[in-house]
Amino acid sequence: MEKKNLTLRPGKPEDAHPCALICYEAFTTISNQHNFPPDFTSPEETINWFPHILSNQNVYSVIAENNGEIVGSNFLWMHGEIAAVGPITVAPNMQNDSVGRRLMENVLEYAKLKGFISVRLLQAGYHNRSLALYTKLGFNVREPLVVIQGDALNLKIPGYQVRSCTQDDIDACNQLCFQVHGCTREQELLEAIQQLTATVVVHDGNITGYASVVGYFGHAVGKSNEDLKALIGAATSFVGPGFILPMRNRELFQWCLEKGLRVVAPVNLMTIGLYNEPVGAFLPSIFY
Repeated sequence: MEKKNLTLRPGKPEDAHPCALICYEAFTTISNQHNFPPDFTSPEETINWFPHILSNQNVYSVIAENNGEIVGSNFLWMHGEIAAVGPITVAPNMQNDSVGRRLMENVLEYAKLKGFISVRLLQAGYHNRSLALYTKLGFNVREPLVVIQGDALNLKIPGYQVRSCTQDDIDACNQLCFQVHGCTREQELLEAIQQLTATVVVHDGNITGYASVVGYFGHAVGKSNEDLKALIGAATSFVGPGFILPMRNRELFQWCLEKGLRVVAPVNLMTIGLYNEPVGAFLPSIFY
């Protein structure tokens, strides 16, 4: 496609279908090139997801057009004091043409305008071009991660009870998240409670861990690895490509492998702005 007039504009609900198709094609193309499974299993899955993004008031969207035709998109998730980027996708025939840089610069400028203390994303560890681009834009690699998938473990950790999370648990979960990360993710937890995916761990009568969902779009924190083992063990499935685990947590990583779970792909947590080294056990979402 000839690049004559590349323009950026805010996203609209009617952009969902073309943006979803580009997203699916872009992710599938790059993952196939590196022999990794794609983030999205079918075009229908992507098409079903995009209307929710473009209608979400907590998500800023930007669309790239070339001669009036949509060729890419990017999103900034604004659920708290930390903003998260993604998914950023560019049509395969327009890649290596600065479209991705323009889309990233746009959302970073918007985040700066809105005063976010930190912007974060997860980068596919096998995608060298995106790693180089994000580094040039000021992102720092903070944590090497792996996506983990496999059959549900259906196991319990003695002394650690897992139950559904309710709104009465929010304060305790917020305190726990703040202890581990120095920030809270209350809005995401509220949405997970509404979707009936959130769980908590109770140990010695206290909430010592929680998960919005054990899967690609969910995060979890715990006082110890035993809390995360309990959450992983109680999950009926690992939603999406899998859950994301810090490789530096050797104990938990080894435990997952010993239980028959497998590594799907490497990813990197990258940040701009404030970042607190986690104090405790955690599983990030695909956003951060």
